[in-house]
Amino acid sequence: MVKTALQQVTKTLETVHRLKPTQTDDFAVRDLTEIAEVAEQSSKAMELLLAAIASISLVVGGIGIMNILLVSVTERTREIGIRMATGARRLHVLTQFLIEAMLLALMGGIAGIAAGVIVSLLISHFAGWPILLEVNVMILAFAFSGAVGVFFGFYPARQASRLNPIDALRYE
Repeated sequence: MVKTALQQVTKTLETVHRLKPTQTDDFAVRDLTEIAEVAEQSSKAMELLLAAIASISLVVGGIGIMNILLVSVTERTREIGIRMATGARRLHVLTQFLIEAMLLALMGGIAGIAAGVIVSLLISHFAGWPILLEVNVMILAFAFSGAVGVFFGFYPARQASRLNPIDALRYE
């Protein structure tokens, strides 16, 4: 269909320009679908690259949260022992550390969303590019950051909840 249209446009222009069949065309008719396909391929490649960078960032951030919580469990071993000795159940300790992990991740998510919005607005202002800020995407990013906190915070929280209260009270 596009090729037929290109042929018709070429014939019409040859007639309007009064070109003989032996003369070369003094105009060019181009098919923009090829350019659109190349642009779409490069856009998909960019999306994959950004997804890979985001995934690596999430894993690194999650490992950071896990390390912070493991240090926190080590530093607060006596506190955990006192809580368990005074009646706190393993589930309470597990929940406490999972909430801490989730809060750390959500604070990072809020900071990331705020930084993204500010940078987008600055780029839009100075470069004159239009931007589209989707609230749904921001909510999804916020929820995903909380999920990362829970996922990477589970191991340290489990370690804290499995401490023996007597050994934890003796820990110095």
